[in-house]
Amino acid sequence: RSFSIICMTGCFSVLSVGVGGGSMSIWMCICLSECLLTVFLSLSPWLPQLQSHVLSLLSLSLTVKFVNCGQGGLVQFECSNPSDFHIEADGVVYALRPLTASTLRAVPLVIVARDETNQQQWQTQHSAMWNVPIPIPPRSSVGQLKRMKRDWVIPPINVPENSRGEFPQDLVRIRSDNDKNRSLRYSVTGPGADQPPTGIFIIHPISGELSVMKPLDREHISNFHLRAHAVDLNGNQVESPIDIVINVIDMNDNRPEFIHQIWNGTIPEGSKPGTFVMTVTSVDKDDPKTANGMLRYKIVSQNPESPTSNMFTINNKTGGIITVAAGLDREKVPQYTLIIQATDMEGNPMYGLSNTATAVIKVTDINDNPPEFTAETFFGEVPENRVNVIVANLTVTDKDQPNTPAWNTVYKITGGDPTGRFSVPTDPTTNEGLVTVVKPIDYEISRTYVLTVVAVNEVSLARGIHSPRQSTATVSIRVIDVNESPNFEPNPKLIKLEEGMQPESALTTFTAQDPDRFMQQTIRYTRLSDPANWLRIDPNTGHITTIAVLDRESPYVKDNMYSATFLASDSGIPPASGTGTLQIFLLDINDNAPHVYPQETEMCEKPEPNGFNITALDGDLSPNAGPFAFELANRPSDVRRNWTITRLSGDFAQLSLKIGFLESGIYEIPIIITDSGNLPMSNTSYLRVKVCQCDHNGDCTDQQHIVAAGLGTGAIIAILLCIIILLILVLLFVVWMKRRDKERQAKQLLIDPEDDVRDNILKYDEEGGGEEDQDYDLSQLQQPDTIEPDAIKPVGIRRMDERPLHPEPQYPIRSAAPHPGDIGDFINEGLKAADNDPTAPPYDSLLVFDYEGSGSTAGSLSSLNSSSSGGDQDYDYLNDWGPRFRKLADMYGGSDD
Repeated sequence: RSFSIICMTGCFSVLSVGVGGGSMSIWMCICLSECLLTVFLSLSPWLPQLQSHVLSLLSLSLTVKFVNCGQGGLVQFECSNPSDFHIEADGVVYALRPLTASTLRAVPLVIVARDETNQQQWQTQHSAMWNVPIPIPPRSSVGQLKRMKRDWVIPPINVPENSRGEFPQDLVRIRSDNDKNRSLRYSVTGPGADQPPTGIFIIHPISGELSVMKPLDREHISNFHLRAHAVDLNGNQVESPIDIVINVIDMNDNRPEFIHQIWNGTIPEGSKPGTFVMTVTSVDKDDPKTANGMLRYKIVSQNPESPTSNMFTINNKTGGIITVAAGLDREKVPQYTLIIQATDMEGNPMYGLSNTATAVIKVTDINDNPPEFTAETFFGEVPENRVNVIVANLTVTDKDQPNTPAWNTVYKITGGDPTGRFSVPTDPTTNEGLVTVVKPIDYEISRTYVLTVVAVNEVSLARGIHSPRQSTATVSIRVIDVNESPNFEPNPKLIKLEEGMQPESALTTFTAQDPDRFMQQTIRYTRLSDPANWLRIDPNTGHITTIAVLDRESPYVKDNMYSATFLASDSGIPPASGTGTLQIFLLDINDNAPHVYPQETEMCEKPEPNGFNITALDGDLSPNAGPFAFELANRPSDVRRNWTITRLSGDFAQLSLKIGFLESGIYEIPIIITDSGNLPMSNTSYLRVKVCQCDHNGDCTDQQHIVAAGLGTGAIIAILLCIIILLILVLLFVVWMKRRDKERQAKQLLIDPEDDVRDNILKYDEEGGGEEDQDYDLSQLQQPDTIEPDAIKPVGIRRMDERPLHPEPQYPIRSAAPHPGDIGDFINEGLKAADNDPTAPPYDSLLVFDYEGSGSTAGSLSSLNSSSSGGDQDYDYLNDWGPRFRKLADMYGGSDD
């Protein structure tokens, strides 16, 4: 049994031939530019007369009709297996030899149709076309043939992508010869059918027609693998599943795409032709094995077109860009912009799709331009003795790219500076050369300098480039004379002298030299530093003499060396000065007597041991110091009676107690010490010995008593005098403070009534406790000469907040007309009375007065502001009233202005 598989795509023609009593149908399908030849065999049941395993001769007569779909042209056929088959020009296929079943299975047949006019060809190569097994029954043991079931194999189906035909579009029909006897149901499985992406392919369950439901995209899925199934109505499988491969035929539906839209490359200037620059790359999603995905590159344009329009070329297959012409110069053209085009269909401009990208090629700099000075000679000037001073700025021009090693300039002095007094560093910003003084310059030695400077780059010049004459310049430097400081020679100056030189002794002459030989100047000398005030210098000659005795033992002498500093000033404008140091090395003489050390010691009343060691100190040096001679003085007489001294060595002696017991107290023992000088010096030095009672450990137990006993009478008297003087000073201070307070109160209160412009209003520094603390009769402040006796108010003043249970205090009655000088006493008495008033509350309250009087004897205050009435008065006396009346004195005193 077998399936009949019918191609449903494109145009087809059917021819029938007889094959040994069977039948075979062949369809040729031609679709557009590609010829698909599919041969399907359908064989009827085997003939009973087939008795052998081998077909003795397959007499095949097959006519192939090729349909070119109206394209015209002569077509020639070729066969891939010419040893077994032969195809005539009219399309008839012949079998050239007997064929077995095994041979048919192993040999695929490829039929090629070639157009001789344009050499276009079509072919089909499907092994399944010939893999349809021809059942050859093997010989049985009884000589009969046994019929075998045939497998069904379907060749791959090619479907163009992006089809715009009506959907569903039929692809192929699958039939089984079992459907003649019973009803079958067909189905397909696999990706695109019942697996994602689903719904692309469907099969009619009864007719077996396989259809596509939507356009296919090869760039998404290039092929589909399906399996076809045939079952009866009960679901029983009647045929083995068959594999169906659907290939999606590529169409040129994708333009080339550059990986980058802008490509950047570099190339050094001056590069030779053929120098590689960079590679641009483009991709096409179409099948790279077909012309749809085969790209070709070309340069569309070059900007700028200098020096030629074809400075670069590109490999049309790889996209590599190289130079084809010389003349790359960054200083003229620093950058090129190329438009690169990529076209598929192997660059066919008619059928291919294209796209463009930009290639930016920067011409990198090389050192092909040396630096050149802007002038042949540069000038500068500098004061002498100045260092780290910029004398001149050297400017150059360099056409190379700024801030690169080919542009950065290095300046070298090649002549005119043998002593290395100048350097030329480079300013990193401006690339200028800074001629700088690095060593002091002396005007008296050289007044001008002429330097030769060469400018080079940090990197060497390119091959074939030489430095021009403009890379060398001359720098002329003029030295300015300045007033230099005088110099002491030598400095410091060392002299050696014996100590003890008397005042007005000549020591030495310490002079300075003026380096300004071309200036007529005088030098004066002064003493700058003389710690001990021993020396004097003559201001004109520099002669140094002593004004005090030189003492080596002075605290200003360090390691026998005394230093003094002197100043030398010239008469220049402005004057310059220099300092010099005089060092005096003082030689020792025997001018210091030795003295005992330590000067104090202590011992017990019963000393054990009964002696202690002493030594001597001498300010002089050896041999004017030790060894020393020690002896006790003859007086007082008890010294030699109680004590004895024994020399232990040249510098030490032992003082011992002759008696076994010595009462507690302080004893001063005179000891005569003599040094070993050439003229020995002796000195009686007193050793203070504190004798005390000791415990069993030998420590003093009555130390405080001994210390008190040691306080002399003179010290006690001095302490008492200090205490008495201090008490007297305190007493005098208290008396002075009281007297000053009284004088201040009298000055404030006792004012002459004729000069009292404030009338009866008195201002006090102390306000007291408020109105209630000032319980006195204000009417007493009025001028008593004008007050009538019946207008005088009684002294007592009632308050609204006064408690009625307490009697009103009675104040002493004063005379009705006190003298103005007693007003201060009157106020003080009234203040005391108010302070002692038991009825006064401890807070301020309102005072109620029964009667204010019949008027004021002071008159109207408006007269103070009257210019007519006050014009004849003299207010100069206001200046004598103090700072509080200074404003009034300024307003009314002085002239009319």
